[in-house]
Amino acid sequence: MTARAPLGRAATFVAVQQPTTDRPLRVVAVTYSPGPALEGFIRSLDTATTRPVEVVLADNGSTDGAPEAAAACHPNVRLLRTGGNVGYGAAVNAGLAGLADGYALVANPDVQFEAGAVDELLAVAQRWPRAATVGPGILTPEGELYPSARDLPRLSTGAGHAAFGWVWPSNPWTARYRRERESPRERPAGWLSGSCFLVDVAAFWSVGGFDPGYFMYFEDVDLAERLGRRGYLHVYAPSAVVVHEGGHSTRREPHRMARVHHTSALRYLSGQYPRRRHAPLRLALRAGLGARMLLSYASGRVAAGARFQRPAAELRTARLATRRRARQGR
Repeated sequence: MTARAPLGRAATFVAVQQPTTDRPLRVVAVTYSPGPALEGFIRSLDTATTRPVEVVLADNGSTDGAPEAAAACHPNVRLLRTGGNVGYGAAVNAGLAGLADGYALVANPDVQFEAGAVDELLAVAQRWPRAATVGPGILTPEGELYPSARDLPRLSTGAGHAAFGWVWPSNPWTARYRRERESPRERPAGWLSGSCFLVDVAAFWSVGGFDPGYFMYFEDVDLAERLGRRGYLHVYAPSAVVVHEGGHSTRREPHRMARVHHTSALRYLSGQYPRRRHAPLRLALRAGLGARMLLSYASGRVAAGARFQRPAAELRTARLATRRRARQGR
C-alpha cells in the first residue's frame, strides 16, 4: 500500500509502514556527560512501550561515567563512542547506522517518557502514513508546555521572533512561528524538536540524515525542510507526553552555546537565500544575529528567549480528544 505525496511537478511515493514487532525498536540518545538523568531516561522506557527496545548511546566524549554505567547495568543498552564531540546530528547518524527501514526513536538523554508515550507515537505514525517524523507533547519540569511543533522559520517571523521574543513573548511573530495561539492538537507542523521524535528511518536516510555541518541547533529544522521537499510530513502528537529537563549544555557553557545557536541560525537562514543577489541580505543577517549573540552574552533574559505561552494542562484535553477520535475510527 502506498500514498502519493506531491513534490512540485514531480511526485514521490511514500510507503505505508506496518509496525515491526519482530525486532526491538531502536532508541538513539546522544550523550555528553548526561549525569543521573540518563538512568531516568532508560527506566521510563519500560512503561513507555510494550515493544522491546535497544538503546544506543551515541557518546560524544562523556567524562562522568554515566553512559558506561548504563551499558553495564542494562543488557538492552549499547554504548557507541563517536570518537569525540562530533555534534548532535552526526552522533544521531552514527546511532542509526545499519538500520534501513522501520521506525526509530531519537531523544535527548534527559527526557522522561510518560506511560504509553512511545506506543502512542507509533499509533499516530500509522494514522499519518506520509509522516517522516512524529513528535510528542513536551513538558518542562516546571509544568510548562514547550512549543515543540513550529512553522519553518522565514525571514519576517524569524526576525520578529529574534528581536522581540525576549522582551515581548506574546508578540505576533513569535506566536505565528511557534503556533502558540492554537490549542495543542494532532496536526502537521513545519518542524519538530529534535529533543524527541519518532522517525521513519527510510525517509531519514532518503535525504542523507542529519546534516553534520550543524554542530547543534537547527539540524532538526534543516532535516524537516529537506524531508518536506520530498513530500513528507511532520506530525505533532500531543497525546504522547514526555518531560524534558533541557539546558544541560547551555548551563555548562552558556556563551559557547549562544554562539553555536546563532551560528546555526545564520547557516540555515543564509541557505534560504543562496543567490548572488541575496548577498546584502546575508550580510544583514550576519550583522543582526551577531548583535543579538553579543546581547545574549550580557543578558540572561535575551539568552533565554521568549517564555512559553500555553499551559501544560491543555495536554489532557488533547489526549482525551485523540482517544475519542481513535475510538470513532478517525
